Amino acid sequence: MPSDKTTGGGDDSFNTFFSETGAGKHVPRAVLVDLEPIVIDEVCTGTYYQLFHPEQLITGKEDAANNYACSHYTIGKEIIDLVLD
Repeated sequence: MPSDKTTGGGDDSFNTFFSETGAGKHVPRAVLVDLEPIVIDEVCTGTYYQLFHPEQLITGKEDAANNYACSHYTIGKEIIDLVLD
């Protein structure tokens, strides 16, 4: 029967969604990406801004205006390499 705990005593489900930094801070395993910077800027200035490392918050310079073709084929192509790094 598999154990619910890792050898270090941590909870596997917790470690799935959070990682620990060298300073002992737990941060979400998430990358927030938006072509328009306004939404990500709200996260940066909001209540939970300390949860995210700046490298996890990726924004573009312009909005695709809810146009899939524009975001996928033009504006999104400019940011995809940054996101994948």
